[in-house]
Amino acid sequence: MRFWILISIVAISGLSQGMLLPLLSILLEKHGFSSSANGIHATALYIGVLLISPFLEKPLRKYGYRPMIILGGFIVILSLALFPAFHSFLIWFFLRLCIGIGDHMLHFATQTWITDFSPAQRRGRNLSLYGLFFGIGFSAGPLLASLIQFHESLPFFLSSLLSLIGWCSVFFLPNERPQESEQSGSAHTFQRFVHAWKYAWVALLLPFTYGFLEASIHAIFPVYALREHIGIEHVAFILPAFSLGGIIFQLPLGALSDRFQRKRVISVALLIGSASFFSAYLFHHSLVGLAVCFFIAGMFVGSLFSLGITYMADLLPKQLFPAGNLLCGMLYSIGSMIGPFMTGLMIQFGANHNFFFTISALLFLVFVPLLWNKTKKVTHG
Repeated sequence: MRFWILISIVAISGLSQGMLLPLLSILLEKHGFSSSANGIHATALYIGVLLISPFLEKPLRKYGYRPMIILGGFIVILSLALFPAFHSFLIWFFLRLCIGIGDHMLHFATQTWITDFSPAQRRGRNLSLYGLFFGIGFSAGPLLASLIQFHESLPFFLSSLLSLIGWCSVFFLPNERPQESEQSGSAHTFQRFVHAWKYAWVALLLPFTYGFLEASIHAIFPVYALREHIGIEHVAFILPAFSLGGIIFQLPLGALSDRFQRKRVISVALLIGSASFFSAYLFHHSLVGLAVCFFIAGMFVGSLFSLGITYMADLLPKQLFPAGNLLCGMLYSIGSMIGPFMTGLMIQFGANHNFFFTISALLFLVFVPLLWNKTKKVTHG
């Protein structure tokens, strides 16, 4: 019951995030703000994640998983409910930042808890289900945003209500705390970050890569498409192909990583993902060809975040799981902020097709050290 309650909460969180992105973009555009201001506003969520991350590990160790999920969920519910009360760019920016903080508290606690109680032989399956439920919720978010046609406040209130229902279920869970050791108990958060990076850096590259990839696809591919005279209705057909591939293959890929050597499975996924984006350049004149390439890429690299957490857990002792999970969230956010800027820059000062080359090259550059890395699981904290 504990596992299913946690991933249900994650699905509702995904629904809220998937709703907010298009909904706030539409509302800001409707209220006359420029596209650049709209883009800056979208970074508020990631700024919230980076601001709160250094301060989460100590209270998690002291108070446990449940209080952090409850506090994070409360911040999200309150922020969602307050959006309709204001029509200010700055207040909405602050509320979105608060949602970034609350969501990260919730995800950090649920990720670490699931990573902690999952046996090694089922960890890939459990974390892939975590990613699958978030992905399904995130994909359904735009449907909730479409209710704006009935009333501007309706999506916010419904999302807040669903979050409240999920939040109440947390009170039925017993509280637990991360495992401690003498070394981890006396070390500072920064020292644990250093230890986690030292032993699991190659696994921690995967959340960064996924953040870079996901944000670039959703933010810059539409720009590429318009410059290549690909219609908006075609973009709306191609983009979901990546998400659909990730959703369909999330669980099978996680199960495969449990059965076979995890590093090998991730290496193959990265290589196929890199080849898929390079192939997208070759088929850029074909709508069906692009959709197929995006779908195959989604199948293999749409699970990089959950696979990264799973592989990180293979390399670290349980005492360092909280620090490792925090680094995963931070690197995902950094990747999400850098990705659109870098791919946009490559298009602006080069050819449009540099969009595909940049993503393909990044996936291949992560594939190389992952394949040859000899790091073993460390057994002390």
